[in-house]
Amino acid sequence: MLNRYETVFILTPVLSEDQVKEAVKKYHDLITKAGGKIVNEELWGLKKLAYNIRKKSTGFYNLIEFEIEGKEIQDYEVAFKRDERILRFLTVKLEKHAVAYAERRIRKYKEAAEAKN
Repeated sequence: MLNRYETVFILTPVLSEDQVKEAVKKYHDLITKAGGKIVNEELWGLKKLAYNIRKKSTGFYNLIEFEIEGKEIQDYEVAFKRDERILRFLTVKLEKHAVAYAERRIRKYKEAAEAKN
């Protein structure tokens, strides 16, 4: 059975736009190769950190919401721990109420994006 997870991670600000896209693609590929499915992705851009991490005061924030088997999460998180480009990450398993909230949030996010275009 597939569980629903959400990962927020912060990439170091010294990366170029192409390097950020490459890093995000790496984690997409890890999910899909393990039999998972990407539900939603949001690139929040360069944001100021609440406190310095490795002498950096900003970072590129990213959110990936996905479905995958629980046993695959450990390998996914090990990849984050080994990647020098990652300042911080947090993976959370979504319960049924959180999934409902996330779906409403995704709908609002997409409607807002369509309204801009």
